[in-house]
Amino acid sequence: MRLILVRHGETPWNEARRVQGGRSDIGLGERGLAQAERLAVALAEENVHAVYSSPLERALATAWAIAHPHGLEVHPLPSLREIDAGQAEGLPVDRLKEDFAPFWKEWREGDGPITWPGGESVEQVARRAWGAITRLRRRHPGETVVVVGHAFVITSILVRALGLPPGHFRRLRVEAGSVSVLELYQKGPLHNRLLLLNHTCPVREDGHK
Repeated sequence: MRLILVRHGETPWNEARRVQGGRSDIGLGERGLAQAERLAVALAEENVHAVYSSPLERALATAWAIAHPHGLEVHPLPSLREIDAGQAEGLPVDRLKEDFAPFWKEWREGDGPITWPGGESVEQVARRAWGAITRLRRRHPGETVVVVGHAFVITSILVRALGLPPGHFRRLRVEAGSVSVLELYQKGPLHNRLLLLNHTCPVREDGHK
């Protein structure tokens, strides 16, 4: 299966650098809508067989833009929801550093997955997200599938697909409105291939292509 992983377009909370986890159903901002449009153009020539998405609005809006040129429906999957950031949900990142200093230090400097205060760990996200990908691989053998999700969902899928330790999600970055592509094989992670990582389709600052 050829898996096209798309991170949703930018939201006002992304722009304001606020923690935006699975409890926050924030829609796309002006720039995010332009990114979704640009993604739709960039992926229009792909032979896409199905489009799946996190059920959160920012991901769904991006997914529908991508699905439209192909005449496809968008299938929401709860297991693709962003990490539950617990008590940190909605906080400015600078406040997170102050209010949850021990967590922030371990999160930034540690080498393993830890749990957000009152929320989930990346390892938990990886289990549910990879479970969804495993099911999609069985459903769409040899096909091209688009999955629209979130930063921690996508990086955890990439880490699992490549057989890396869970803490290696810190070494990967996917920007809002970016595309990453995997070739997944039944034989397992040693045979999977990363074809593209964090490719952003340029959008001018005035919101036009």
